[in-house]
Amino acid sequence: MAQQQVWLITGAGRGLGVDLAKAALAAGHAVVATARRAERITDALGEHDEVLAVALDVTDPTAADTAVQAAVQHFGRVDVVVNNAGSFQAGFFEETTPDAFRSQIETTLFGPVNVTRAVLPQMRAQRSGLVVTISSTAGIAAGGEFVTAYAASKFGVEGFMEALAPRLPRSASGPCWSSRGSSAPNCCRRSPPSTPHPRSRTTPTAPTRRWRRGEAWTASRAATRPNSPQP
Repeated sequence: MAQQQVWLITGAGRGLGVDLAKAALAAGHAVVATARRAERITDALGEHDEVLAVALDVTDPTAADTAVQAAVQHFGRVDVVVNNAGSFQAGFFEETTPDAFRSQIETTLFGPVNVTRAVLPQMRAQRSGLVVTISSTAGIAAGGEFVTAYAASKFGVEGFMEALAPRLPRSASGPCWSSRGSSAPNCCRRSPPSTPHPRSRTTPTAPTRRWRRGEAWTASRAATRPNSPQP
């Protein structure tokens, strides 16, 4: 069996976060499961020796620091962080209040920023670690009429992780992002310590590839709507 890793997963009280936590546990890893209310984690995952339930509001930088400290105190390290927590504000832009728009950005963009900033010092001290941030097709090609705030937050996530990847030590496994629906995200392919992380080798061309995927998605969407102009 491979060496046990410690996973810190945000938004682990429901949905994808619960599935990720269960998959990590099934693979023999320990999980620091976080949610706004810790009792939701226990309800979703039950009692488990390898689960530490931590209350975390990802919009609070201090709470993010506390969650990482709790993980290190309990398990001794953090090997993988999954920035999964998010929200979804839908509606016409003109009808989206400033507070609602800001709430979307605070949770879906600044949430990963806060948690990543909190965990990187620990990963640097370990000289290893992996940061995975859940993105979306809305961060590649924003075409939905009702998802302005959500798309803005996910475009920010894409830019944040692309810019961060080459700034971390080559000796660590490095950060990456994973788009929803990706069957084999780059972040799952870990490199030996002496080898640059795959993301760091491809970062210069990543924006070009991303926009090409976005153009293809937009063209495909327009083709299904006869009255829409071609891109």
